[in-house]
Amino acid sequence: MRRKSYGQLCTLSGVKAVKKQNIGIGLMGLGVIGGGVARVLTDKAKVLAGQVGCPLILRKVKVLESDLVKPQAKELGLQFFTTDADEFFAEPGVDIVVEAIGGEKPALDYLKRALSGGKHVVTSNKEVIAKHGVELFALAQQYGVGLHYEASVGGGIPLIAPFQYALVANKISGIYAIINGTTNYILTRMAREGIDFPSALGTAQKLGYAEADPRNDVDGIDATYKLAILASLAFHCQVQPQDVHCEGISRLDSRDFKYARELGFAIKLLAIAKQGDNLIEVRVHPVFIPEESLLAKVDGVYNAILVEGDLVGEVLFYGEGAGALPTSSAVVADVVSAAQDVVAGGGSRARWVLEPGKSIKPMAELETRYYLRLNVADRPGVLAQVSKVLGDHLISISSVIQQAVDAVAQAAEIVIMTHPAKEAEMQQALDELGHLASVKEICNFIRVEA
Repeated sequence: MRRKSYGQLCTLSGVKAVKKQNIGIGLMGLGVIGGGVARVLTDKAKVLAGQVGCPLILRKVKVLESDLVKPQAKELGLQFFTTDADEFFAEPGVDIVVEAIGGEKPALDYLKRALSGGKHVVTSNKEVIAKHGVELFALAQQYGVGLHYEASVGGGIPLIAPFQYALVANKISGIYAIINGTTNYILTRMAREGIDFPSALGTAQKLGYAEADPRNDVDGIDATYKLAILASLAFHCQVQPQDVHCEGISRLDSRDFKYARELGFAIKLLAIAKQGDNLIEVRVHPVFIPEESLLAKVDGVYNAILVEGDLVGEVLFYGEGAGALPTSSAVVADVVSAAQDVVAGGGSRARWVLEPGKSIKPMAELETRYYLRLNVADRPGVLAQVSKVLGDHLISISSVIQQAVDAVAQAAEIVIMTHPAKEAEMQQALDELGHLASVKEICNFIRVEA
């Protein structure tokens, strides 16, 4: 039997198949992700060509001046590069644009330009998809091209495709996710070694897990973008980053981990999305979770996403959520999918399907248990004062731990676990506790997700 050439194979994908000798790729950005993508496209050229039916050719790379001295640039050859966006978009034969720049600007403008120019788009840009995904999908549909963004959430963990296809028959009731490897590494070090937040952050920065400016990770912003994307897909409504209640991990102390262990809990930065009665609950913040739970055992830079569906029950996605290789894996998988769409002569099937009548549940209406750690005057009657404030707001105490921490200053530390209470009432109680003369400091309060 005579073997078919790549060009002939490109005509076998369906009745709308387009005969092409190759698929042209335009890459924007040559950082960790962009450089990894360029390397995979080069090193695995034959394997990828076999998957698509014809070669994938890297035709142009849009870079900054500083990128030209990087090893990846020297490996590829300078003829591939341009620092000019107009020159990049004028390059003939580009079928797919891969955006690996990051950030909102100028990436959003480039994505719009690519889609409007009839190019299929692959991006790992969580911020742009979270803020402008609906707009970009409408643009892709208008011009009959695909918008692929698997790498925007979870790095190399397959998440977007399962939500779009494998789980589509399910009514998703909940998502509980550890989706930032940097913060999970920091919390793991704090829990295991009893060190404080600045020390754990410093180690993460030395190892390259945290940026020099770590706020996007430690303040929960990165996780917020990712949760907005997952919630939009799962609940078929537009969830914007500003809809997500967001708190970071910088106020956590080694003492909180000590008490968590005593009480049978672990502390994680959790991204939580729930759906019920047309109300969508979306929040990112530190939580106490039972130490025997699956998510409590996810340590280091690993991510895990627990999804609850009415048909599948609980499904757990687990793996490394960041890094050049895992993220490049997801990006290149999207490139192959887009290339197959090009060969088939159509845009991607993926859409954001929006259902009317859903709204975001106010954080004040949340009902959960709470952990409180207070520094108080070590004298009779203080616990009764604290209990009265909580009781006035319908907050019932489940357990109390009291320890003397400074005999000279006559100060004690009180740790309180509550029964379920309303967030609005807890916030009012905290405000009142902060004005009690006997309460020296509200050291921390953490929600419990059991």
